[in-house]
Amino acid sequence: MGATRIIAETERLTIRPLAEADIPALASIWTDTHVTQFMGGPRDFEQLCASFKEDLGAPPSQFDLWPVLEKNSGTVAGHCGLLQKTVEGRDEIELVYVIASAFWGRGYATEAATALRDYSFQHLRIARLVSLIDLANAASARVALKLGMKLEANTIGPNGKTMGVYAVARPQ
Repeated sequence: MGATRIIAETERLTIRPLAEADIPALASIWTDTHVTQFMGGPRDFEQLCASFKEDLGAPPSQFDLWPVLEKNSGTVAGHCGLLQKTVEGRDEIELVYVIASAFWGRGYATEAATALRDYSFQHLRIARLVSLIDLANAASARVALKLGMKLEANTIGPNGKTMGVYAVARPQ
């Protein structure tokens, strides 16, 4: 088997496809009440593990969530990526950034999201990215603004909450 494909890399982080060893850490992120506070609440650990194991056999996709690893420790620090969404009847690509609470306050969300923004614009030639952010999630909104996103509109999320639609276009 060849080297692991890297999707994006920064000085401190590596974003790459899912490996079996990542599953417990990713499931822990999605079951953390603090991390998921603005994303519909914690998920079920066993169901997540089963779902991630199923994903291992799936062919690679340019739209997915990928583990974010801290280079120094090799620890899974987050789950970030690009997802296809329909927002107010418009097909969009959502830039998603989720960081484990143990890694908050280090700038990892901004670092990972910036790397994925650049990857999507330069390599995938995506014209526009959005992030759907709970209006109460000030930290996530700050990350979106640092990426050059602007609050464009509000929409109702799947959980019935009002979400800000932050967007940025690929530079011409």
